[in-house]
Amino acid sequence: MANGQITHVEFPSDDLERAQSFYSALFGWEMQHSPDMPDYAMFQSGPGESGGAIGLRGESAPERLRVYVEVEALDATVAMALEMGGSIAVDITDVPGMGRYAAIVDTEGNEIGLWENAPA
Repeated sequence: MANGQITHVEFPSDDLERAQSFYSALFGWEMQHSPDMPDYAMFQSGPGESGGAIGLRGESAPERLRVYVEVEALDATVAMALEMGGSIAVDITDVPGMGRYAAIVDTEGNEIGLWENAPA
């Protein structure tokens, strides 16, 4: 993936099984579960790396829909967002073996996830 490409979408749900059934039937998404994240079902939305997850609202997923954008330098991107009038919704967080993420709030009040892949 490239800098600025949408890489992941998180759908919050109040009933994980109901939401999984809805999206599986509607779009044909196959849900994948990790033993480390029982309340978080990941899916691929097509060929390639793009996809997302459905999680419990406010627990394993945010309160509102969150779109993640890949960035090359997470620290610099967060700093730039702050300089431009944004704020931090979720501090930079490591995902062992995969990368790091943060969530910012833009100048219009929208929450955006930022993702940086782990070095190869």
